[in-house]
Amino acid sequence: MNPIPRPSFHADFWSLRVSEEVSEGYAVRKDVALPLARRTDRGAMATVHHGRGYGYAATGDTSPAGLLAALERAAAWARFTEGFALLDARTLPTPAPQGEYASPSLAAPTRSPREWYDLLAAESRQSAIDPAIVDWNASVDVIRATQRFITSTGGDVIQRYRMLMPGMSVTAHGAGHTQTRTLNGHRGICQQGGDEILERFGFHGSAQRIAAEALELLRAPNCPSGRMDVLLMPDQMILQIHESIGHPLELDRILGDERNFAGTSFVTPDMFGSYRYGSELLNVTFDPTRSEELASYGWDDEGMRAEKVHLIRAGILERGLGGALSQARAGLPGVANARADGWNRPPIDRMANLNLEPGDASLEEMIKGIEHGVMMETNCSWSIDDSRNKFQFGCERARLIDNGELGAVVRNPNYRGISSSFWRSLKRVGNADTLQVLGTPHCGKGEPSQMIRVGHASPACVFAGVDVFGGEGEA
Repeated sequence: MNPIPRPSFHADFWSLRVSEEVSEGYAVRKDVALPLARRTDRGAMATVHHGRGYGYAATGDTSPAGLLAALERAAAWARFTEGFALLDARTLPTPAPQGEYASPSLAAPTRSPREWYDLLAAESRQSAIDPAIVDWNASVDVIRATQRFITSTGGDVIQRYRMLMPGMSVTAHGAGHTQTRTLNGHRGICQQGGDEILERFGFHGSAQRIAAEALELLRAPNCPSGRMDVLLMPDQMILQIHESIGHPLELDRILGDERNFAGTSFVTPDMFGSYRYGSELLNVTFDPTRSEELASYGWDDEGMRAEKVHLIRAGILERGLGGALSQARAGLPGVANARADGWNRPPIDRMANLNLEPGDASLEEMIKGIEHGVMMETNCSWSIDDSRNKFQFGCERARLIDNGELGAVVRNPNYRGISSSFWRSLKRVGNADTLQVLGTPHCGKGEPSQMIRVGHASPACVFAGVDVFGGEGEA
């Protein structure tokens, strides 16, 4: 990055976050290569504290003059807001972080565009195994990003990222029904690293299996309805964690900042330290230190050091997802999760890696422990109220469980519940062998809107007495 001239204005604290991201998207649909989608995004965000006030200014001009101009605009806003600030900026941290962070396989060779298209075309050709297959696609997004964070207190950190997001989908249609099967949901496979991610999830040669499962679902009976035990596999657990733990625990949402757009939360400040969020088997951590997980980093976008901490321990709620600003406002402990989706947005409270810690049950033991239930995998639909409490989720595929044995495949499995009681029905937590590291590249929140990357790691889990039902209008 270019050297930064010393600003001429007086300020209690200032910072610059300069970032560049290069993304490439490759896709082959029905054996036809789609145009390469390539994007480069570069710019900087300046933040200034002056007395009680604080201000932001973004710029796409990363020359020394452009960065200095952004700092001066942010300083003007900081001076202007001194009489209106919600919180005295002098009470906020003035970090001076030093160091570097790098994704796994950062320097490893990458494939050429031709090689990516050849790989995807090979999977595409293996998908149309039956006339009932009406649509299929294989894709991958490759992202490289660099961010430098500099502060007036001497802070200087550089974080470099390499991310891979493969996807695959097959759709079958017949007798008035349509079923889609994917590889771990829509971009559920999203990690930091290189080609090892493809190997980790068995991407090569998976098209035929996915196509066969789509056809199997097309011919399967509808999921039965009733109260029963539910075994949720990791690619559904990540959505359950995201919507009914992650979003409700965001401190800015609890403080009311998101009510106009993303809603509020059933969680209130007095719950921290005593509220039973789930059964004693529920242990949830905020962990941006797991190297392969999508939202791992060394420091958040306000320069606070990232570390693994428990949010929920043995079912008791301990702390929320709030950065330094929200912690000061709420008077509650939080985490280093002030994050922005790009250079032209200020950071807000966001999930990063939100993980459910593994237990001691094998998958076989969990199945054998269920007398009457259903195993569900791969999220395909979600709905949750604006306080993140009442929810209804659908999955791509399920299998019945009777007397501890896996039975027939059923389609259109759905379940519903209430966050404040659902997690208390958690009765088995899978061991590390059942755990998968997944996530989502597009979690929306904020005004103006920000789409951010989130990681989730979870084992399989069993919940007791869940309200299960089949798809609407199904026989």
